[in-house]
Amino acid sequence: MLYSPAFFLMAAANLLSQASYTAFYLFPIFIKRHGGAEIDIGIIMGVSTLASVLFRPWISGMIDRMGRKRSYTVGSLLLCAMPLIYLTFTGDLPSFYYPSLAVRIIHGVGFAICLMASFTFIVDLAPPWRLNEGIGVFGVSGLVGSAAGPAVGELIINRLGFDALFIASAVMALACFILHLPLRETYVRVEKAASPSFFVVLKEHKVLNIGLVSLAFGFGLSASNNFVSPYASISNVSFISIYFIAYSVAAIITRFFGSRLADGRGEDKIIPPSLVLTGIGLGSLMFLSGTGMLCFSGFVTGVGHGLLYPALYARAIRGQPIDVRGKITGVFTGSIDGGVFVGSIALGFLGDLAGYRAIFLAAGLALIVGLWIFLAGFRREPQTT
Repeated sequence: MLYSPAFFLMAAANLLSQASYTAFYLFPIFIKRHGGAEIDIGIIMGVSTLASVLFRPWISGMIDRMGRKRSYTVGSLLLCAMPLIYLTFTGDLPSFYYPSLAVRIIHGVGFAICLMASFTFIVDLAPPWRLNEGIGVFGVSGLVGSAAGPAVGELIINRLGFDALFIASAVMALACFILHLPLRETYVRVEKAASPSFFVVLKEHKVLNIGLVSLAFGFGLSASNNFVSPYASISNVSFISIYFIAYSVAAIITRFFGSRLADGRGEDKIIPPSLVLTGIGLGSLMFLSGTGMLCFSGFVTGVGHGLLYPALYARAIRGQPIDVRGKITGVFTGSIDGGVFVGSIALGFLGDLAGYRAIFLAAGLALIVGLWIFLAGFRREPQTT
């Protein structure tokens, strides 16, 4: 059964872990207020993603070795502890620049563990014929958390300041830790069983090609994660979080109606239009002039994301043995995070040179590159069933 108590309990924990982490989408405003430039935003925000990418082989191996639940325990404790350290960041940015990098690294690793462990847990629960549905509907909890984190965070910042935001983030992470405790493990490793390494799994043709498309997807997402809030702020948009709300609402609606469609029609027919929609949504921010365009961009990008994420993930993991699912999850999510990191740095430099419009043009084009990779590498392959 897909929709079991375990499914909903993990979904609730995932919502809170996402909200705790995505509240830091507003951290670029903190950086700017303390004297940072766009390149500082790119580096400080991106380093957490780089760390999660570099630790992916270890994290994915841990999930296939320790199990999904115990790995989630480690990740949620890190998510709870790290926000409290941000309370020590005072004064101008140079006075806490390097400590902030260290904290962002550990924060990113904690979130990566939670993300990978929870999705692998759900893949273990989902019947093969409902894989897209399971991934997509479970992902709704993350999308709600991704909308709630910045929205609640903005209200907290405006009324109480950033210290209150950091405390609220820690409390949400503590709640997700408590929620996951009653869950039973979905996979216990048999010690004598041989399991291929992360890099052996990565070299599999289908997995590698999904990783390349996901890399382009992540590059585009870096613009959404890191540069929407400061861009909207200098553009005098009154309610910045409308972007994240529209994004998440669109993705949620799409997940409920689109996931079963992908299971029925196959991922290969869903991925190309999803890449195009995501690219259009990101590129439209070149024309930002007010709240309406911010909402439009968030909605269109959210529709693309809502279809694309589960379809890519399901295509990579469908038919794979249980003892490598953590590693495939690591390749998929690590590729997205790798794209986010590269995009954070590259788009930060681009923003310093040519402004925010150039950032969102490049982000949209990254999804078109992903479409080209998909059409060149995947559509000639038979669909795995």
